[in-house]
Amino acid sequence: MAYTTDQERWTAVERRDKAADGVFYYAVRSTGIYCRPWCGARPPRRENVRFFDTRGAAEEGGFRPCKRCRPNMDSTELPQARAIEEACRKLASENPPDLDTIAAEAGMSRFHFQRVFKETTGVTPHAYFAARRRERVQEKLSQSKTVTEAIYDAGFQSNGRFYAKSNEMLGMKPKAFQDAGTRVSIRFAIGQCSLGSILVAATEKGVCSILLGDDPEVLLADLQRRFTGADLIGGDAEFEEWVAQVVAHVEQPGRALYLPLDIRGTAFQQQVWQALREIPPGTTSSYEDVAKRIGSPLSVRAVARACASNQIAVAIPCHRVVRKDGGSGGYRWGIDRKNALLEREQQHVGK
Repeated sequence: MAYTTDQERWTAVERRDKAADGVFYYAVRSTGIYCRPWCGARPPRRENVRFFDTRGAAEEGGFRPCKRCRPNMDSTELPQARAIEEACRKLASENPPDLDTIAAEAGMSRFHFQRVFKETTGVTPHAYFAARRRERVQEKLSQSKTVTEAIYDAGFQSNGRFYAKSNEMLGMKPKAFQDAGTRVSIRFAIGQCSLGSILVAATEKGVCSILLGDDPEVLLADLQRRFTGADLIGGDAEFEEWVAQVVAHVEQPGRALYLPLDIRGTAFQQQVWQALREIPPGTTSSYEDVAKRIGSPLSVRAVARACASNQIAVAIPCHRVVRKDGGSGGYRWGIDRKNALLEREQQHVGK
């Protein structure tokens, strides 16, 4: 089959014809995704399908690559990518096989597997496993009745091994984390800026939240949900100076913000947030650009989730991340605020 007409191409899609791989790509208007002809995803409706000769043309048309058939990768890379995805699932389990076993099941030597894994995900297998285990610990602490129960449910074989790494994983003592911040003192203040209400909160380590919104009560409720049981203290005169610095940074983006930050997140989230802080004011990067910058080009969706999870507005400038086509994309505190921040930064840089 020549695959020159739309009907021939549609027939190839219906048959999931692997012989058509690389000859053309199809995109689905309703999902904004483009695929290989043989993709195993749920068949689309014919009226929603467009055909492209190249993957570049599909992306220029505003479509993003399918996460299942990886049309943005060379065909020779696909088996390797699938092997790493399977390895990630095993490493994320509570009792993963040892590294030699995972490498052998992926059809690679231990050394080659470690190199390919880092090239694909941006982190070593050990770091990936540690990050997933930390997420399990955090989840189990919020669900279990006792710290000991959470430790064993998360896959640790002894209390000692857990406590040796507990501060690194949680940023506080396990019991304090389980109580969602009980006995942790947090200073906070709510003010006004040109973008609406603004809440600034800080632990003894540094600023832990900068929230933007329309209703001060909603912002305070958001802080309380995140730190249930924490000792929330109205800011004193010294803290008011911190708030003034944040407001000045919102109004005049060229002003440097020299405040300590208490950044809490997974290893991957912190890696993304650090990359965001390296984006110069007045410029933007796409989610794809950030994924490549942290050495994990296949983690575009995870980068977007990390941006959406950011609790420290403007200091961690997730507003500088946009869609590949230049569109604004999402923003936790509203697209209008995102656009306003970008416009101010661009005006300042242009002076």
